[in-house]
Amino acid sequence: MPDRSSPPEGRSRPSIEIITAAPGWRRLVKQPELLAQRAALAAIRASGATPPQGAALTVLLADDRTLKQLNSDHRDKVKPTNVLSFPGIGPALGDIAISVETVRREAWAEGKTPTAHFAHLIAHGTLHVLGHDHLEAGEARRMERAESRAMALIRQPNPWRRT
Repeated sequence: MPDRSSPPEGRSRPSIEIITAAPGWRRLVKQPELLAQRAALAAIRASGATPPQGAALTVLLADDRTLKQLNSDHRDKVKPTNVLSFPGIGPALGDIAISVETVRREAWAEGKTPTAHFAHLIAHGTLHVLGHDHLEAGEARRMERAESRAMALIRQPNPWRRT
């Protein structure tokens, strides 16, 4: 069966580098690097974006300490967060950083599997680097629909459907 997260014929496939910088990711999520890549590609496809030739995305699988520092440095919020996105310049799509401890805590609190929550947050961060946002109701709804389509492409549960 073909990977439905792959770009359709004629579209360029961005380079996605996954950096595993914190222990615990492989205990929390099976093959986190592969799932991160699939979720990012699915979000790109679900958004309808056509990445430029040579496009690149970097995903940092980090911990609360790292996310707290990045959040402080770039958003003046001195606390960890689940995912941060940094849009790129030129062919660089941008960078995403995600925290293993926060993914674990949020998944447990929301009654989701860590795998599903992780995939959703990677898709969410990817949509942010592509220019999506959720500050206004219309934007939020469009972003939620793109996230739902991305999760369907990689056979993960719809993060917005309450069970």
